[in-house]
Amino acid sequence: MPTELKNDVFLRALLRQPVDRTPVWMMRQAGRYLPEYRAARAQAGSFLKLCMTPDLACEVTLQPLRRYPLDAAILFSDILTIPHAMGLGLEFETGEGPRIRKPVRSAADAKALGVPDPSTDLRYVVDAVSLIRRELGGKVPLIGFAGSPWTVATYVVEGGSSKQFDIIKAMMYEEPATLHHVLGVLAEATRLYLNAQIEAGAQAVMIFDTWGGILAPQKYREFSLAYMVRVIEGLKREHDGHRIPVVLFTKGAGARLVDLAATDCDALGVDWTTDLAEARTLVGDGKALQGNLDPSVLYASPATIRSEVDRVLASYGNGPGHVFNLGHGIHPDVNPEHAGAMIAAVHELSPAYHR
Repeated sequence: MPTELKNDVFLRALLRQPVDRTPVWMMRQAGRYLPEYRAARAQAGSFLKLCMTPDLACEVTLQPLRRYPLDAAILFSDILTIPHAMGLGLEFETGEGPRIRKPVRSAADAKALGVPDPSTDLRYVVDAVSLIRRELGGKVPLIGFAGSPWTVATYVVEGGSSKQFDIIKAMMYEEPATLHHVLGVLAEATRLYLNAQIEAGAQAVMIFDTWGGILAPQKYREFSLAYMVRVIEGLKREHDGHRIPVVLFTKGAGARLVDLAATDCDALGVDWTTDLAEARTLVGDGKALQGNLDPSVLYASPATIRSEVDRVLASYGNGPGHVFNLGHGIHPDVNPEHAGAMIAAVHELSPAYHR
């Protein structure tokens, strides 16, 4: 029998149900800004080992929950676990970011891609989800996640991080069938991967489309949005008698929020470059919104942080359907006390918007 949630405000907000305050969590809340995370990372010996060791992944997932009164935990993992399971040779080089030793550059490379089996090839993630869910003991819900097919494809094709994305964009224009094949395989892999996380205990899932914003509108719909839709359509939306909310986040989405709102997701992540009032007008009342404090605000004083939190809450306005978050991941050199000041401000100021 699954443990009943003691705090379900996050899930209720995603489903646009009434809450007495705005829930809050942070993208990358388990990360380098926390000294306890850096200690666990040193113990693991490498970032990949940290991700692939369920006990350690569980430990770092729970660390921010011990420090802060957050309303959700998010699985500690990486969006490139799928290409790693595909045997493409994922490495994380210090100061360089991720590297793919065998990038996909041709139709033959694309045809050689196989869909990993989460129960074997990604067992360490499934085991981590089960362990985290058990250790949480119903304190808060657990979020599972994956990268969008397009975002993961940028690394798979480019061979790592990129500034111009010239290799994948050249493929998109010159060999679209090859790129569509890559994206199709990644979409199927992502569907299976997220469903395995749900079956293991994830109570909501989020799809991170970090690089969808680099595409022209029509190309975004064809190469990014269409494959997120394919993933969503294949997801388990109920487990253990509970709805599993789905959050879509395209960084730099702006006006594309209208396209995102037409999907069957429950909530949309909004980065800090779009005002929440504008996003709410574009999207209407059919979707919850998550966001969207500029992560750089956390470099400011606690008084300034409080003021900016108030501004974000006011920009969304009254009523349900808002999950407070940063507009992207917390920066690694932020003072942990400043993150605490943000969370405290949300707790203090948000009840006024739910009367």
